[in-house]
Amino acid sequence: MATKFADIGKGAKDLLNDDYTTKISLKCKKAAGPVAVTIETEQGSGGALSSKVGTKFSAYGLSFDKAQMKADGGLVLETSMAHSSGVKLAFKGNKGADVCVDYKNGNIYATGVLDVKDMSRFSTSACLGIGSGMMVGGNMTYGLSGKTGVTGLNVGGAYASGPLSAALNIAPKASSLNCDILYKVNKDISIASSTVPSKDKPLDVLAVGGAYHICSVGTLKAKIGSNGILSASLVGEVVPKVTVTGSASVSTSGENFKYGLGIVM
Repeated sequence: MATKFADIGKGAKDLLNDDYTTKISLKCKKAAGPVAVTIETEQGSGGALSSKVGTKFSAYGLSFDKAQMKADGGLVLETSMAHSSGVKLAFKGNKGADVCVDYKNGNIYATGVLDVKDMSRFSTSACLGIGSGMMVGGNMTYGLSGKTGVTGLNVGGAYASGPLSAALNIAPKASSLNCDILYKVNKDISIASSTVPSKDKPLDVLAVGGAYHICSVGTLKAKIGSNGILSASLVGEVVPKVTVTGSASVSTSGENFKYGLGIVM
């Protein structure tokens, strides 16, 4: 199946990054006919609350994926239009403005993004499924103003077989390499790791973690990073359509304790 190059290794990255928060937040979703309305409220470091109000809907073949007003008065607009040929056109406006093109056909997934506000950069990616659970691809960013030419380049691949999936990403310009591995022990337990091997450190681990699904409770996750921070989170549906995420982190020395709580309803 066609996959974006940015999404190879997504399973391991999601396990090691999602649901770990140090914020207090409330997200409310409400459907008003064909229109979905979302209100997101967060508590800042000083205790003050800030909210964002957004909506999404479709009309005349055009999808308004996000139309949002932020607490600082900023506006976000994301629209898209898909064609049966496998082409999807999108516009994303926030502080900048990008025109995006996605093309999906069989085992090929290609993307292109052009900054139409400052005309400062163009980026593209492609990923090809070559069978037997293997994918190869890459992405490139080309500067159109300021620092022109190729400013970013990555190549990589992924392999999946049964409960094991692995992804390798190489950035030749930065001389860096990243390896993400996910292993599903069974339907309830998964473990993941992210490493950045190098000549000096053949096994430099960024993070190692796991997830355990507890029946009738939710999903418990934990990880430890190379920075010595131990994190854990628990995500569960307390009542129908109300999900609570609790998270905490502390250094291995017992310092810098932080916590977060998120409610989605």
